Amino acid sequence: MTEALGAFPPTEPPDQEAIFRRIAEALTRDGYALVPDAIDLNLLQALRARIEHLGADDFVPAGIGRAQEQMKNEFVRRDEIHWLERSDPTEAQWLAWVDALRDYLNRRLFLGLFSYEAHFAHYAPGAFYKRHVDAFRGEANRILSTVLYLNDGWQHADGGQLVLYPENGLEPLAKVDPVMGTLAVFLSEEFPHEVLPAARHRFSIAGWCRVNTSTADRVDPPR
Repeated sequence: MTEALGAFPPTEPPDQEAIFRRIAEALTRDGYALVPDAIDLNLLQALRARIEHLGADDFVPAGIGRAQEQMKNEFVRRDEIHWLERSDPTEAQWLAWVDALRDYLNRRLFLGLFSYEAHFAHYAPGAFYKRHVDAFRGEANRILSTVLYLNDGWQHADGGQLVLYPENGLEPLAKVDPVMGTLAVFLSEEFPHEVLPAARHRFSIAGWCRVNTSTADRVDPPR
């Protein structure tokens, strides 16, 4: 089982170029990267404050599938979500951070990533998301998945781990505690994963870098 990449000193602003380089190297080597203390503390605190500012009416139960085919299935997942928008200054900061990562990975790995979509995710105590993949091979345009955790003082005993599996295996590759500032990045088609039930309210930002599948007859929207 792979451990997270070495943590950066929490008292200093993270070196963004170094983090991007580590992510690119890990994606090339393993197909996924786990980076603690990846994000500037000021941005983390602002994102957490943004979640706390949102009311219950700002979140909706998460569904399975996309657009007209989306459905609710509480056997599979029980989280609730709020899509990020660039009109909010704090949400826009996170979207801009991933845009910079996307540009770096396009230059370094030639992934052809075109856009990014993301939402806040709230898991109430006991909520979960069963094993799934973010994109099926050859049938979707989500290429790279990201998860940023926003939970202060999280302990391993609190549960809520992200579990990554090999494409055709049952033995976990990694279990990630949803600790504040930890970032997980992985190839969307290659890694089934699940979220285990937690004993506390659990918050994160889940997002996906996409390729452009627009055609002459159909425009591919951001989501």
